[in-house]
Amino acid sequence: MTTRTDSRKVVLVGTGMVGMSFAYSLLNQAVCDELVLIDLDKKRAEGEAMDLSHGLAFSPGNMKIYAGSYEDCRDADIVTICAGVAQKPGETRLALLKRNAIVFQSVVEPVVASGFQGIFLIATNPVDIMTRITCHLSGFPKERVIGSGTALDTARLRYLLGQYFQVDPRNVHAYVIGEHGDSEFVPWSQALLATKPVLQICEESGGSLDFNTLEQISDDVRNAAYKIIDAKKATYYGIGMALTRITRAILGGENSILTVSACLDGDYGQEPVFVGVPCILNQSGVRRILHLNLTPEEMEKFSDSCATLRKSFDELQL
Repeated sequence: MTTRTDSRKVVLVGTGMVGMSFAYSLLNQAVCDELVLIDLDKKRAEGEAMDLSHGLAFSPGNMKIYAGSYEDCRDADIVTICAGVAQKPGETRLALLKRNAIVFQSVVEPVVASGFQGIFLIATNPVDIMTRITCHLSGFPKERVIGSGTALDTARLRYLLGQYFQVDPRNVHAYVIGEHGDSEFVPWSQALLATKPVLQICEESGGSLDFNTLEQISDDVRNAAYKIIDAKKATYYGIGMALTRITRAILGGENSILTVSACLDGDYGQEPVFVGVPCILNQSGVRRILHLNLTPEEMEKFSDSCATLRKSFDELQL
């Protein structure tokens, strides 16, 4: 990664609703010092940059915001790709694959050609496969290509569990892992409130808390995007904030644990596949993949999810 102490620079490719929700969140949290917007429609990128810049007087920090070109990626710390075609109502994330693969070929190559040596952060769906495509096209080390993975799904899970158990979601330690999509799941054996297992809390509740409700919560998390798309045509605020959290962890060298899409190379007995797992993130990208102690049933679910992603990628014949 480019080592610089004077500025934290992020380049955003794609100024649609997801990209601009990310940009707006970056501005409000003062996460970076320089933000470059790139879009096929340069006039739109210029308008978005102008609109964001007018809010700088109300921001907690200062930021240079402008529309640019792929040459601006040369000294960037992170290039975030939100470009792509939108998910249609009722369309699975995997159905987007071939349409978005074509888009990425036109984006990744000029980014790399600029001399970019930072970290790719991918949001475009189906995000696990698009992240692997980015790694394939760029030739970058796997640690420096990251997808948003199940970071948002995990946030949704903790929010719903917080409501159910009537606790602050920040005190809920549970993860959604696997594909960001239909085969994702919650390994309940690893879910904790503070340091107490959620399953144990249910067992000790005398029936007032039950596992069936937990499974319903898992379903609600899995289907959340479909419900939002049905209601308002797209999802963007949640993922914008998730991308901001990932960006902050990287730029700040936090060594924070987030469920991003990372490359498994023997981890969990899987290879090669990009999939959502808890990872330690810092300025080098994925510093380490955490290995959860999954039950045999959970391991089977995870293997099935990885197999789904491998099959979809292999069908592209890149």
